[in-house]
Amino acid sequence: MFNSKSSSQEKDSSTGLATIVASGTEIKGNIESKGDIRVDGTLHGNLTTSSKVLVGPSGKIYGDVVAQQADVLGQINGTIKVTELLYLKGSCQINGNIYAGQLQVDATASFNGECHMGAAAVSNAPLASVLEISKESLNAAANDQ
Repeated sequence: MFNSKSSSQEKDSSTGLATIVASGTEIKGNIESKGDIRVDGTLHGNLTTSSKVLVGPSGKIYGDVVAQQADVLGQINGTIKVTELLYLKGSCQINGNIYAGQLQVDATASFNGECHMGAAAVSNAPLASVLEISKESLNAAANDQ
């Protein structure tokens, strides 16, 4: 009648569900996840996942992004490190260096920074401290309100 397994014996793996930072949501701090993440709101901090990141058209990230794959339609101000495919779509805006296994860029995408491709470039990519958040981006966000 009752399951003999306790909830503490659950697998340490991704559930297949995505974490969503909805439009209108603002997070100040770092995000770490094993599953997919979609950002439609604003993140002032670093985002790290062993899966896929999708930055929607209204999404903004002020910090570094580390992921296996990423599709960007919004804005990222920081270093991007993607081990597999990084796809810059639509009218996205990237201000920072890119380290990607593979890169696909739409003609309407905007990118300002250096681009380093291949597995060796990704494994040697320098990143800002995970705990460091740019004071300029926090001040800019405070002035927007």
